[in-house]
Amino acid sequence: MSVLITRTGFASETFAGTFQPFDAIEALDPEPPAALEIAAGFDVDSLRPHLDRLEMIRITFQVFSDGRGFSQARQLRMLGFHRRLRATGHLIADQFPMLLRSGFDEVEISDAHALRQPESQWLAALARPNPDYQHRLRQFAPFENSGAAAR
Repeated sequence: MSVLITRTGFASETFAGTFQPFDAIEALDPEPPAALEIAAGFDVDSLRPHLDRLEMIRITFQVFSDGRGFSQARQLRMLGFHRRLRATGHLIADQFPMLLRSGFDEVEISDAHALRQPESQWLAALARPNPDYQHRLRQFAPFENSGAAAR
């Protein structure tokens, strides 16, 4: 079993279909599977001709320190994919704000993971002010205006 996490907290699964690998698109063309599962590092540009026919894409994170899934989500949104985008795998609550900013709609974790990191931790990550490091850095005076750069 698994638990979905959205901006409002833990949620029940609403998707009744199954996730298919990318190979299923080519085999079933012109009717691709409703939901596709890809791994971090997959070339999402190859999905371009199929995006308008996919109901959902799930990106699997093999390890929480692999950031390629964030880039893939952003690229899919920039390519025009506006349907459900789900992250799954080894993710932690601290990554939740960035997952949402990257374009994910939801996160799927195992029941065991949900026991280790309950809903309160995922929602607390969203409640932190300015969670991205770039915003915190902008609070300080710009380095290029200091005399140190000219020396």
